[in-house]
Amino acid sequence: MAVFGLLAASLGTVGLAAPDALVAVMGLAPIPGARRAAGDHTTMFLTASSMAALNMGVYYLLAALADWRPFFRWTVPFRLLTCAVFTSAVLVGRAPEALLGVGAWEGLGAVVTGLALRHERRRPGGGPLDRAVPAS
Repeated sequence: MAVFGLLAASLGTVGLAAPDALVAVMGLAPIPGARRAAGDHTTMFLTASSMAALNMGVYYLLAALADWRPFFRWTVPFRLLTCAVFTSAVLVGRAPEALLGVGAWEGLGAVVTGLALRHERRRPGGGPLDRAVPAS
């Protein structure tokens, strides 16, 4: 959770500060503002996505610091959904192939998180949520 949160927050910050650098990291060629067509709102969407990534990264970091297991569980189906949507967008021609990497990152993250949570539940003594909290 913390690694994903740090990466998301970092990339969100890069997208806000240097959008062309983020576009290049994804393997796409940045288009200078002077070459953009009138009414091209790409930078607006990049700004919105970067802000969302920064916020999401902070949420993940805070959840990791708090060891908030329910949040970890909630991320699994939604990250799988993100993987499916991004992959589908590429397959139907709505997005460039570079988005497959983002979808794969989300899908892999969901699977690893789900397996880690499952492993914790199955180990002797269970995970932190399965242990009784001592009375004070």
